[in-house]
Amino acid sequence: MLSVSIKTHRERPNKKTEIQMSNLWKQSGVPHKGWTLVDVIDIREDGQSEDDTSYESCMMCGNEKIRYVHIVTHDEIDEEFRVGCICAENMTNDYVNPKRLERELRNKATKRRTWLKKEWKVNQNGNRYLNYHDHHLLIYKDKKSDKYKVKIGEIFGNKKFDTIQEAKNAAFNGISYLKDHDQW
Repeated sequence: MLSVSIKTHRERPNKKTEIQMSNLWKQSGVPHKGWTLVDVIDIREDGQSEDDTSYESCMMCGNEKIRYVHIVTHDEIDEEFRVGCICAENMTNDYVNPKRLERELRNKATKRRTWLKKEWKVNQNGNRYLNYHDHHLLIYKDKKSDKYKVKIGEIFGNKKFDTIQEAKNAAFNGISYLKDHDQW
């Protein structure tokens, strides 16, 4: 069995691997087909700029600067591979889902950028608010911690944020969560 030292698909891979990652398509012993797509992740963190993003390289072909990482597994390989979309399509023999899942992440990233540009109004208490799709959103400063908190409709968030930008990101994530769970 071929093995690489990578832990979970949410963690970044270690720089050291037990295999050369220049182009595994040409290396014998590495299966080319029969992989399973586990997840697709956007490695750019909420609000992170393009310049601050630490892109990854495809573990299969060595292509650099991959933002949307496709996590694939194989029965003959001990660890997950983190690859680009084209390699994921070829490895899984699935030419629909890797592209579809990446497109969904790209759309969400675009919606987030648009969301962060929205102009929030300020009420008489100095709190920021936004009426969005018949829901009242509020960003207010917690008096005890002097940090920002978010309220979506009648739901008060528990997390505290240092900046308004972080609170806006949290509001976006909260709305996404509510939509994903049919509560919006």
